[in-house]
Amino acid sequence: MKNVDYSLYLVTDRNIIGERDILTCVEEAIKGGVTIVQLREKEISSLKFYNIAIKFKELTNKYNIPLIINDRVDIALAVDADGVHVGQEDIPAKKVRELIGKDKILGVSVSNIHEAYKAIEDGADYIGVGAIFPTDTKKDIISIGIDTLKEINNNVNCKIIAIGGINENNVSKLVGLCDGVAVISAILGKENIEDAARKIKNIFNK
Repeated sequence: MKNVDYSLYLVTDRNIIGERDILTCVEEAIKGGVTIVQLREKEISSLKFYNIAIKFKELTNKYNIPLIINDRVDIALAVDADGVHVGQEDIPAKKVRELIGKDKILGVSVSNIHEAYKAIEDGADYIGVGAIFPTDTKKDIISIGIDTLKEINNNVNCKIIAIGGINENNVSKLVGLCDGVAVISAILGKENIEDAARKIKNIFNK
């Protein structure tokens, strides 16, 4: 599944959805236009992660969109997810590519042009560039701004996903600078998730 629509990339965060069911929330987001889902779980056991990943795979299969697992190559392989996303502090991207094979999707987080070049050299199918704007989801992350995104977009031949603080008020600034936008709270933090996803998708696709 390498011919991927990255335009609206949802990253999960159960802290944002509160008491709501995570699968229900993600399905609403998919109905609103999300084209790819990354399951990110930092605070649950491996068994719980595995069990929720199986359910996520069933859901994404139903809508024929890719499921990406954050960081955990073992979970991704165990549930036959479509790919893995790693950051600069995770298992090296080159090693992840060896483990998942050539047919799975590999995404790598980058914050500058040098990391972007390295990610592509190591076999990334897409790079997640950010944080573009200040974000409440990761309070220790410094935003890199649109200029860095422009530099990367102008110099690499790779799918680019912008991430960090993206919402319906600023997503229009990213049109033409990336292949997709990754969103967390601006979709999952809203009461009407489907509507929130649709608004962002419509603005970005214009």
